[in-house]
Amino acid sequence: MKLFYIKVAPLTTTLLSFVDDGTILAQSKQLDDNNVGLRKAYKIIYLLFVAFALVLEHDKTELFHFSRRRDTYNPSLDLGYAPHTGVTPLKPKTYWRYLGFYFDCRLTFHEHVRYYATKAFTTMQAMRMLGNSTRGLSPKQRCLLYRLCVVPIATYSYRLWYFDGAHNKGVMNQLKRMQQKAALWIMGAFHTSPTGGLEALAGLIPVHLMLKKLATRAVYRVATLSDTHPLHSMMGESLLKRATPHACSAALMTPAMRGKVKSTVMEVDERVHTLTESFEPFAPEACPGDQLLDHYADHLHFDEADPLTVLAATDGSVPQSNQYQAASAAIIYKGHCELERTRYVSGRATAPDAELNAISCTVRLAVKQANCQHFMVLTDSMGSAHRAVDPSIHSGQAFSLSVCRALQEWFEADDLRHITFVYVPSALRWDIHGEAHKYVTELKVRVGRCKTDNSIDTLCS
Repeated sequence: MKLFYIKVAPLTTTLLSFVDDGTILAQSKQLDDNNVGLRKAYKIIYLLFVAFALVLEHDKTELFHFSRRRDTYNPSLDLGYAPHTGVTPLKPKTYWRYLGFYFDCRLTFHEHVRYYATKAFTTMQAMRMLGNSTRGLSPKQRCLLYRLCVVPIATYSYRLWYFDGAHNKGVMNQLKRMQQKAALWIMGAFHTSPTGGLEALAGLIPVHLMLKKLATRAVYRVATLSDTHPLHSMMGESLLKRATPHACSAALMTPAMRGKVKSTVMEVDERVHTLTESFEPFAPEACPGDQLLDHYADHLHFDEADPLTVLAATDGSVPQSNQYQAASAAIIYKGHCELERTRYVSGRATAPDAELNAISCTVRLAVKQANCQHFMVLTDSMGSAHRAVDPSIHSGQAFSLSVCRALQEWFEADDLRHITFVYVPSALRWDIHGEAHKYVTELKVRVGRCKTDNSIDTLCS
């Protein structure tokens, strides 16, 4: 709600309110002008409350200044209402806590990181009673406990201060010291042990790499949002979609301004295009009640056993070297006759995504075969098999939608048709599945110069 606009200052004063908590924002080129606007705005709000028989608790009022000044000038505010009048004005706070975030005057977020790094360190110190080098939890259990309970605390709202171009070297040092203490506890090592070696033995990702992974995954998650999501209103023209541009949107910035502004929004606008995977948040096949499993649950079978009859085998392969792309393969048999055999690269993707790609190809080839009512798919990833018939948003959704559309049309043509997914461990190299594994691992294709991520799960640890 815009309260008023003073042309002389110029000063803009805005009121943000939620239930019984209100925030008055004043913006100008001088802190003293801000105080003038805040005093007038506070009086207007107070009179409005009195008119509606409501009461403002003056003693709970807080003042905070955001300023780029390098000096220590931080003026107090004569609110005009007791107790903040005359010789006892309202003094500004050094830090402001809002929705769990700690803001400082220059938005460096040093206090925010210090608070949560200390909180994470305290939590980790309390866990020391659960085990040491001789008894209690094993190192593996301690590492799991640290990653599940401490890391989320330490990285809470990290996107406020971690983005491309941010000066956060000093901030990350606090998190590095916290993780060093955690590594010492996990391994039961001496305090003089080198940090890098400890983190490697404990199975911990270095802090700077962990934050980079989390930030990149957060950037890619924007691709899963609907076209009218409010976050799109802050993006550039290519990501604006059907959202209305915000006043501070990157779409309204000049090229010179875009080169100077460094923020989380600008990072998303620049880096989300490296993800080639596409999503459909409101795909018709993903609507609750209209999904494939809702209509044809009896036609889908997930068999964990090793049957004697096999019609198809799928496999995906992710090379150990990141210089090569992942690959997928599918081999289709009918009796002892081979009908189809295909393999292709899947880009930079995880093993489950490569498996899902192979299953999608197999299903699309199988439904084209004549005189086929029961189709069995051998796979060493039952998780990918389940995801193949799940059209909701997840990594590899495009392949799942392709499977659902093909199977839905295939099932509708004959009620007796059904498909069975059979789990076969890849290590067994069993018959046709071993042949598919050998077939896919022989395909070696290097990654191109323009490195793109073909799967949102490439950042999952």
